[in-house]
Amino acid sequence: MKKEKQKKEATKKGQNYKGEIFVKIMAGFLAILMVSGTVITLVYALME
Repeated sequence: MKKEKQKKEATKKGQNYKGEIFVKIMAGFLAILMVSGTVITLVYALME
């Protein structure tokens, strides 16, 4: 029983690790979109 429990915990930790990587990538992507949107808006406003 202990071995089965350890295997389940190991797979859960692996899934959580993959989830954390995905969340960090998505957060970075959204941060880049926000910054680029702000910069583009400022450039467009200054051009007029």
